Amino acid sequence: MTVSVFDPSAIVSLTDSAQKYFYEKVAKKPDHFIRLSTKVSGCTGFAYVLDITDSPLENDTIVNFDNINFAVASESMAMLSGIEIDLVKEGVNQVVKYNNPNVAAECGCGESFNVS
Repeated sequence: MTVSVFDPSAIVSLTDSAQKYFYEKVAKKPDHFIRLSTKVSGCTGFAYVLDITDSPLENDTIVNFDNINFAVASESMAMLSGIEIDLVKEGVNQVVKYNNPNVAAECGCGESFNVS
């Protein structure tokens, strides 16, 4: 028999630039949550959804990053487990990037994904 220890940080991680970005988003609302979920969308199947919310939903998994409350939707957990969220500069724009080890296919524009 083996014993598994639940490690919520294994669900989602944020790069330093992403942590700074999200901290700035909720700095004036420290009791709010950044909620990560998915929705059916695009030509490949699913899209990522980031929302700022007053509170997580009942079955969300909570992960804390230095003054950032992050909630991960329970219904999206299998698709999001192990995801790294980054903030990158593309020209003059900043873009949230998702490095998801579960992705099996992405659409050409990068807006939707599918898992195996």
